[in-house]
Amino acid sequence: MHKWMQSLLMSLLLNVTGVVWGLDRNGFDLSDSLVPVAEIHGGGPARDGIPALNHPAFLAADQADFLTPNDRVLGLSRHGVAKAYPIAILNWHEVVNDQFGAEPVVVTFCPLCGTGMAFLATVDGRALEFGVSGLLYNSDVLLYDRQTESLWSQIMTTAISGPLKGQRLTMTPVAHTTWADWRQRYPDTLVLSPETGHSRDYGRDPYAGYVQSEQVMFPLRFKSQRFHPKESVIGVVIDGRAKAYPFSELERATTPLMDTLGQRPVRIEYDAAHRTGRVLDATGQEIPSVISFWFAWYGFHPNTEVYTAAP
Repeated sequence: MHKWMQSLLMSLLLNVTGVVWGLDRNGFDLSDSLVPVAEIHGGGPARDGIPALNHPAFLAADQADFLTPNDRVLGLSRHGVAKAYPIAILNWHEVVNDQFGAEPVVVTFCPLCGTGMAFLATVDGRALEFGVSGLLYNSDVLLYDRQTESLWSQIMTTAISGPLKGQRLTMTPVAHTTWADWRQRYPDTLVLSPETGHSRDYGRDPYAGYVQSEQVMFPLRFKSQRFHPKESVIGVVIDGRAKAYPFSELERATTPLMDTLGQRPVRIEYDAAHRTGRVLDATGQEIPSVISFWFAWYGFHPNTEVYTAAP
């Protein structure tokens, strides 16, 4: 049995016994939750059991000898500064509280959903610092901010409970791609250092085998068997309308792909070699989107439109 299955099965056992799911909720008050409390599950670790990185250290690109060209990273460029966040590190931490100049940004990754998303970490003029709650909704990580202890759904980009309930985080475009691709785009990029101050084996993937498996270990509100559950899709929401662009469909299409979502024209740029892509508007401005597993996108967007390549 894969280690990820052993860990998740143990968390399900904890849910049944009430240690995490039924009684404790990792110390968070869910009485005012925007989502059904019965659908919030303990992922196994306690609050901060998966430690967020609050003071990340970075290396120059030519010092990142621990990365191979095909290693996956989240890449973010703001205010003339580019940074790469290796998935091998994010698998163990899930949240990086960072700064681009004076601007606080939080970089997040949910290994269960394959979702790397970055947000401006200021809400109503107040800078927030985020941690990992140890709770999940629709198999997706629930973040919490340390200032108010509100819980935030990563994929919903919304606080689902606490004093900031209903507030939304502002997404900023982030690339989920290979190290070779990101470094070619941004030769002067910085790289998140594996010297995190935590004792973790970043050379070991704790989710090895998970992407290939059809199993989804935590309950979902909505399910679809249209694609393999772990099929990668580019998901985007514009004016309240959601659309998924499955990689398997994009591989059969001519890219860049011109499409419309609602009344708005969009351009989908898909890179099969690096298994990445992005969404642009009519002016060439990138629209924040997310590369996600199909089950996770559908779980939050059951009314999503789905792009299908012409025969």
